[in-house]
Amino acid sequence: MKKILITGGAGFIGSNLIRHLHDTTDYQIINLDKLTYASNLNSLNEIKNSSRYQFLKIDIADAQQLKKAFALSPDAVIHLASETHVDRSIDDAAAFIHTNIIGTYNLLQQSRELYQSLNGVQKSEFRFFQVSTDEVYGSLQSNDPPFTESTPYDPHSPYSASKASADHLVRAWHATYQLPILISHSANNYGPYQHQEKFIPKIIANALQLSHIPIYGNGSNIRDWIHVEDHISATMAILKNGQPSETYNISANFEQANMEIALKVCRILDELYPLAQNPLQASRSSEAGEILKSYEQLIRLVEDRPGHDFRYANDCSKLRDELGWQAQHTSLTSLTETVKWYIEHLTGCDQ
Repeated sequence: MKKILITGGAGFIGSNLIRHLHDTTDYQIINLDKLTYASNLNSLNEIKNSSRYQFLKIDIADAQQLKKAFALSPDAVIHLASETHVDRSIDDAAAFIHTNIIGTYNLLQQSRELYQSLNGVQKSEFRFFQVSTDEVYGSLQSNDPPFTESTPYDPHSPYSASKASADHLVRAWHATYQLPILISHSANNYGPYQHQEKFIPKIIANALQLSHIPIYGNGSNIRDWIHVEDHISATMAILKNGQPSETYNISANFEQANMEIALKVCRILDELYPLAQNPLQASRSSEAGEILKSYEQLIRLVEDRPGHDFRYANDCSKLRDELGWQAQHTSLTSLTETVKWYIEHLTGCDQ
């Protein structure tokens, strides 16, 4: 039975991955998380008492603490622990350097020591899997072809620079110490259990509170969106069948301008949770003398953030052609299901 160490397992992608592993494999799962503001252990309540699941509260930037996790001799490490919010990295990059770079270095050192102690099949099957982002590639213009795995790195924010630094460390540990590594670059994720500072949950939460929905610049910046379940299935395909030292881009080819996403989410809300059903509508009408007809009216363009990349888009043909992976959530149905989930969890109203 394989034993998988997942860093950042109480986060959005990590918790979705752990639930998937628990429900579809017989793996032993070690969840290692510092429990920052973006962590949510409640998302794992359904498996917290499982004999195949273990949680360790550990900061990956603390090398001494980390030894406790590696004493359990995992067969693979999937590294998701990361500070990820670009706005926060602009305000204060220190936590991003601490976790994303120093933390990754510590994980690599522990993985190297463990790997060198292994023999036979256990050694040949060990993997260190760095889950990265398409933001390390920089920015595209409207007519540029999507990023490929050979696109040069050109990070523009402290966040993406810290992830690029971590990626380079991972590759160096392979080249220097022969540590068997895998790297993935995913498009923007959406789905259940995502923190409300992220783009889609923030639109939903603000709309339900009848608060303004801020959109940077003129709303034309484009992101490549993928449902978290597709990201998880791609991660599993890479872990099981990816070639050591290789990099794989992950995408569902769902490019949308930020304003397009905001409008789509608001229109889904209009259908699933009409303003007439929102208890805040009456008080807003009496206080502001304004009756909203659509959540779209809450959208406000705000000053653009520094260094805002215009467009991200991933070419995932390598993942598709070599590993046979295909995204399953490629329509607005998945976005609708996501909005429905947040309505139920933020308002308590079944949809």
